[in-house]
Amino acid sequence: MSYLICSSHTWRMVSTPTVRRRRVGAELRRIREAAGMTLEDAAKVLECSISKISRMETGHVKARVRDIRELLDAYGLADEQRRNALLNLARNADQQDWWIDFSDVLSSLAQHYLSLESDAAWFCCFQPLVVPGLLQTEDYARAVISAGQIEETPEKVEKRVGIRMARQEILFRPNPVRLWVVLDEAVLRREVGGREVMRGQLKRLADAAVMPNITLQVLPYEVGAHAGIDGPFVLIGFPEREDPDVVFLENMTSSLYLENNEAVYRYKLAFDHIRAEALSPRRSEELIRKLAKEFV
Repeated sequence: MSYLICSSHTWRMVSTPTVRRRRVGAELRRIREAAGMTLEDAAKVLECSISKISRMETGHVKARVRDIRELLDAYGLADEQRRNALLNLARNADQQDWWIDFSDVLSSLAQHYLSLESDAAWFCCFQPLVVPGLLQTEDYARAVISAGQIEETPEKVEKRVGIRMARQEILFRPNPVRLWVVLDEAVLRREVGGREVMRGQLKRLADAAVMPNITLQVLPYEVGAHAGIDGPFVLIGFPEREDPDVVFLENMTSSLYLENNEAVYRYKLAFDHIRAEALSPRRSEELIRKLAKEFV
């Protein structure tokens, strides 16, 4: 899928297909294979390289509508409904989303993450440092962003805060994303933005904990070493079974996406161990409400 290669001064994106491109490519591959044709056969149809067909099928390059029509004809696909659905998906594969207006503060990698996030069906998140962005209050987000973006102007900080708040819409839409979060106890006790900000943030977490699409747990100090000791991570799943689950890792200077089956399995296993050692959702909510009262 996709990786960000980073040196001290150079950022290079090595393929970051959107979910829609990946879906178009996967469908093209299924239709080609059902027709008994090889990559080489498809390349002859478009008079192009095998590499181009391969990259179309993995979503690393956009498949042009004209090319798709030619391939579907060659594959003998007569199902008009299926043809039209695929062509419409291809037309919308690169549609501009709301965050395009914030390209001055969002890297291409960040925009790619927002694309994955908006198309996701569920998230499993372990966070030992700060409250995840989808559950942050505006004041808490402002404090976190200001601390992490020390060279940003106040105007750009406010833009980033606005983006973070807009992202949370996926929790409240008619078909909301499902979110399972495990927070290290340190997240609840680290004072970010002042005591009033923390009190408001903890109340927000407690309220989120009772939402039907959110499961929130706290990993207490007493657990000691645990399966997430190496740092935060996010598992992302999508509505279509054909779209592989993704692991998202991030640090100060780079980010990484993994969709290799073995890597994803290892992180799923780690998350299972972490949530098994964490407090139950009910006890976690009680602890959060108790700590909120201490920030007075």
